[in-house]
Amino acid sequence: MDAKHGHTAISTAGLLIALGIIYGDIGTSPLYVMKAIVPELIDPRLILGGISCVIWTLTLQTTVKYVILTLNADNNGEGGIFSLYALVRRKATWLTIPAIIGGAALLADGVITPPISVSSAIEGLKQVYPQLSQDTIVYIVIAIIAGLFLLQSFGTQIVGKAFGPIMFLWFTMLGVLGISWIVQNPTILKAANPYYAYELLVKYPGGFWLLGAVFLCTTGAEALYSDLGHCGKGNIRISWIFVKSTLVLNYLGQGAWLLSHQGEQLNGRNPFYELMPSWFLLIGIGVATIAAIIASQALITGSFTLVAEAIRLNLWPKVKLNYPTDVKGQLYVPSMNRLLLLGCIGVVLYFRESSNMEAAYGLAITLTMLMTTLLLTVWLRTRRVPMVVVVLFALTYGIIEGSFLIANLIKFPHGGWVSLAIGSALMVVMYVWLRAYYIKRRLTEFVKIDPYMDALRELSNDESVPKYSTHLVFMTSAERSSEIESKIIYSIFQKRPKRADIYWFVHVDTTDEPYTMEYKVVELAPDDAFRITFRLGFRVEQRINLYFRKVVEDLVRNKEVDITSRYESLSKQHVTGDFRFVVLEKFLSVENEFPVMEKLVMQAYFYIKQFIASEDKYFGLDTSSVKVEKVPLVITPVRDVALTRIT
Repeated sequence: MDAKHGHTAISTAGLLIALGIIYGDIGTSPLYVMKAIVPELIDPRLILGGISCVIWTLTLQTTVKYVILTLNADNNGEGGIFSLYALVRRKATWLTIPAIIGGAALLADGVITPPISVSSAIEGLKQVYPQLSQDTIVYIVIAIIAGLFLLQSFGTQIVGKAFGPIMFLWFTMLGVLGISWIVQNPTILKAANPYYAYELLVKYPGGFWLLGAVFLCTTGAEALYSDLGHCGKGNIRISWIFVKSTLVLNYLGQGAWLLSHQGEQLNGRNPFYELMPSWFLLIGIGVATIAAIIASQALITGSFTLVAEAIRLNLWPKVKLNYPTDVKGQLYVPSMNRLLLLGCIGVVLYFRESSNMEAAYGLAITLTMLMTTLLLTVWLRTRRVPMVVVVLFALTYGIIEGSFLIANLIKFPHGGWVSLAIGSALMVVMYVWLRAYYIKRRLTEFVKIDPYMDALRELSNDESVPKYSTHLVFMTSAERSSEIESKIIYSIFQKRPKRADIYWFVHVDTTDEPYTMEYKVVELAPDDAFRITFRLGFRVEQRINLYFRKVVEDLVRNKEVDITSRYESLSKQHVTGDFRFVVLEKFLSVENEFPVMEKLVMQAYFYIKQFIASEDKYFGLDTSSVKVEKVPLVITPVRDVALTRIT
C-alpha cells in the first residue's frame, strides 16, 4: 500500500480514532451554542434564524471549506496551519505573518476551550442539585482540568483507545435526544431553509451581532485539519457525515424544545440539558463531562504538536520535548503544559461561569480561520487552480469569516480581550524568535573549512597538548559542507586547544516534509574529520545523540572509520574512544551598537532564553558528555573609541 493510499484509506478503526481525536471541540458545542444565541426571551424568529445560521455555518464553513477543500492541502499526510505554511512559505516571505497570527490565535484558543467545555458540562449538575453554589462548580472544574494536565506527562495511549467508543456514544446520544424532540415539534425543520438565517441577520434587531454566538458551533473546524495526520482525510470525511448529522439533529431538537416554550424567559436554563428526561439527567451530565474532557485533551495534544512544529520552523524557543509513549506523533511539552494549566485555571477563576466564557471564546479562532483562508488561497494558486475559482474562494470565505470576525469584536470588552491578549503575547514571542533567528544567521561568520584541515591534523597528533576527547562533536549551523562557523575554529584552536583523535561536525536541517529522516556523511580529512548532515522533518523528534550513534555504527560497519581509542594501552584492548559534544551558546555582547528595532528584538530574545533549557536538551544530547560554551554575539562592534593616552 503506498503512502497516499494509506493516507486516504478508510477503516472501522480509523473512523473510531477520528471520532475520538478530532471532534471533541466541535462535538461539545451543543452544550453552549443555543444558550449563547438565546439570551433570555424565547422568540421563534430568533430560534428558527439561529438554528438556520448554525446549519449553514456547519455546511459552508466546516463541510465545504475544511472537510472538502482544506483537507486536500496535506503536507505528506499532515495538516494544520504550520503544515500549510511549510507548503507555501517559499512563495513569499510575508506569508510568515498569517502563519504567526494563525498559530498564536490557535494556541490562545487552547486556553479557553477546556474551561468552557468542562464548565458547560459540570453546570448541568445544577439541574439535579439546585443548591450547588457556583464556588463548588468552580472547584470541581479546576480539579478536573488540573487532573487532566497532570496526566499529560504519562501519555494518553491507554485513555486514547477509549476515546473513539465514548465519542460514538456521545454523538449517538446527541442524535437520539434531538430526534425525541423533533418528532414532538416538527415545525423546527423549517430552520433548514436559509431564508430564516437571512431574516435573522438582516431584519431581526441586532441579529447580525448574533453571528458571534453562532460561530461557536464551528470553532473546532480547525482541529479537523490539524489532526489530519492522525486519521487520514478518508476517515475524516466519512465520520463527518455521522458527526454533522447528529449535531444538526441535536440543534434542531434544542430548537423544538425552545419553540414549545416560546414567549418564556430562559432563566439560566440550558436547552441542551432540557432535552433530557429527569431520570437520564445524571447519566447525560456524566457523558457530557467525559466528552468535554476528551475535547480538552484533543486541544492540549494539538497545542503540543503546534509548538513542536513552531520550534522546527524557528517560530518558538527550543523548549524540551518529551515522548512519553511509542505512539507516532504523541509528545509532551512540559513548559507548554504548565502555561496552558495556569492559563485555564486563570480563565475559570476570572470568568467563573461558562456563559461569561462565551464572551471570550471565538474571537481568536476567527483570526486563525482567516489566516488559513489566506494561506490556502496561495496554495490553490501553486496547484494551478483557475484564477476565477481562487478569487471566488477568497471572496466567499473572506466575507463569511470577515463577518464572523466583525460580529465577534463586540465580545472584546466582555472578555474577548483575554484571548486576544494571550494571542498577542504568543505572537510577540513568535516574531521575536523568528527575527532573532535571521539576525543571528546574518551575523554568524562562516569560513572555509579546508584551510584548517592541516592544522586539525597537526593538533590531533600533537602529544604536547592534553587530549580533550577521543571524539569531539560540534553542532554547526553551517548549511554548506565546505563551511564552518569561525567561532568553532576559535573554540578548537584558541579558547582552549581541543585535541581529539577525530573531529565531527553535525548539522541538522529541518525539512518542510513532516517525517523525513535522512543523513549524509562527508569525509573532510581521512580518519580525522567528518561532517554529518541530518535532514529531519518538522515533526521528527530531535534525538541527535541516538541518531549520531546510529550513523557512527553504520560507518564502522562499512569500515569507513575506526573509533577504537588511540591511547596505546586502550587500543590493545579494542576499547571504543569517548565522545564529547560541544554546543556553542551565544550571548549578547556589551560591545554592540545596532538599530533600535534589532536591539529590542535581541534583548527580548535573550530575556526569554534565560527561562528555557539550553540547546543541548532540545537536541536530545546526553548531558554527561556535553560541553556548553558561551560565545559573544557581536552585532555591530564599536568602531571608533575616543581614547586619549596621557603621560
